[in-house]
Amino acid sequence: MAIHPQAGQPAAPEQLVNVARLVSAYYSNKPNLDDPTQDVAFGTSGHRGSAFLNTFTDVHIAAICQALAEYRSAQNTNGPMYIGMDTHALSEPAFITAVEVLAANQVNMFVQEQRGYTPTPVVSHAILNYNRGKQSGLADGVVITPSHNPPEDGGFKYNPTHGGPADSDATNWIQDRANKIIAAGCKEIKRMDFDAAMRSEFVEEVDLCQQYVDELDQVVDLKSISEAGLALGTDPLGGAGLGYWDKIADRYNLNIKVVNNKVDQQFGFMHRDKDGKIRMDCSSPYAMAGLIELRQDFDVAFGNDPDFDRHGIVTKTAGLMNPNHYLAVAINYLYQHRKDWSANLKIGKTLVSSSMIDRVAKSLGRELSEMPVGFKWFVQGMLNSEFGFSGEESAGGIFLRRNGQPWATDKDGIILCLLAAEIMAVTGIDPGEHYQKLTEQFGAPSYKRIDVAASHEQKQVLSKMDKSVITSTQLAGEKINNIQTHAPGNNAAIGGVKVSTENGWFAARPSGTENVYKIYAESFNGDSHLDSLLNEAQNLVDGVFISKNV
Repeated sequence: MAIHPQAGQPAAPEQLVNVARLVSAYYSNKPNLDDPTQDVAFGTSGHRGSAFLNTFTDVHIAAICQALAEYRSAQNTNGPMYIGMDTHALSEPAFITAVEVLAANQVNMFVQEQRGYTPTPVVSHAILNYNRGKQSGLADGVVITPSHNPPEDGGFKYNPTHGGPADSDATNWIQDRANKIIAAGCKEIKRMDFDAAMRSEFVEEVDLCQQYVDELDQVVDLKSISEAGLALGTDPLGGAGLGYWDKIADRYNLNIKVVNNKVDQQFGFMHRDKDGKIRMDCSSPYAMAGLIELRQDFDVAFGNDPDFDRHGIVTKTAGLMNPNHYLAVAINYLYQHRKDWSANLKIGKTLVSSSMIDRVAKSLGRELSEMPVGFKWFVQGMLNSEFGFSGEESAGGIFLRRNGQPWATDKDGIILCLLAAEIMAVTGIDPGEHYQKLTEQFGAPSYKRIDVAASHEQKQVLSKMDKSVITSTQLAGEKINNIQTHAPGNNAAIGGVKVSTENGWFAARPSGTENVYKIYAESFNGDSHLDSLLNEAQNLVDGVFISKNV
């Protein structure tokens, strides 16, 4: 995908979403029952869509919540449900819909007081805290967010009693039931007036922020950061955790400057992403251009996406770190500095994360467990303290408390940002410098992910690809030594294919939330070898589409 000429530039006034029209569309637009692209569809991070496209409307969310209430009953989940939302314009109306339907179904809910915003990791952390030591009456949760997606998008994801993203069994059940409810004219949806719901016995307003902030020193060495006196900067990108940073700074005597205090549902303060769109992707140097310009003002700086489950680390030496680079640094640091962690803790990574992590894991003498894309695959390993750290290439990660107990089972962008400050405070050099040391030890890989437009039919073909599609014995001038359609960590299908040689690999898989397929590639033989990997990978996928007439 070519870089847009305005990438990294401030958002243009004409591209800002009309929020009033978007919210009106949420209530007035209805999905077309004859168009499968307008069905409820749970990808790797829940159901996402836009009211403008008839894919995220009051009808969708009401049906999802009715299905969710029925699913909870079938699973005998009868504890409270934590409801969090981010700062996207569609999150507020979706929150209202959810409360109306869930209260009518007599689901007890905890919501942030004064209808405030709640980061994804805070919901996960709250679920684990509530459920600790309980055998029944367990809590679960919902986060209303499309993550880093553009301002016109909405999202809705479910976290069961384990605190992490729901698995496919759960999401398929909820998705299928919701679509049946919609197809039947939504007659089965129970619903009550929002004000009555908020006054009812089923809704309790609580401060979800305070407990999370008070326990942060159990997972990150905040005392060392404070004593080092580091100058820290953060751009929350207008997200749900914006108000958390000042509370964290006050509670732990940290020098954190929030460079952007705006909550703007048009996200008009953003710099344009690589394709010229507004996208709150804290792993994109284009979207993060504003903070990168300020990097010399801080010892370490960081940003997050709207629901704060992702992180972007900015240093004086490296600028915005590639997510893979920071994951390798974080793993290398944690497994050497968490003295109360078990020597048997594994390292979790997605199959499309950098092989630098493989080399770091080997040097640490730790077992590496590779999973398909989607954080749901790491939940049980984190919950059972089988993994010390789990991370994915798209700037998401989680790690255990300092005592080796679970902190959360979903991605936590806040603790990954604070860990970057801890690394510098304890070692005296920033994470960018640490990565440079790793390249001196293990080599310097080149890594890239590209998105290619794809139809629904093409994505279906790619998701069912098997080893037989690879007929060549060589890739980018090297012998192919491994073809994978299942992840070695759990033997689950990866929904695509990964092909590896001695010094490089590529993986191709369809997006679960966008009309694209993704090609990931990495080379330890330089940029030209990487380009060859990407070109051959795209030619291979295109050939499969041609052979299937899609």
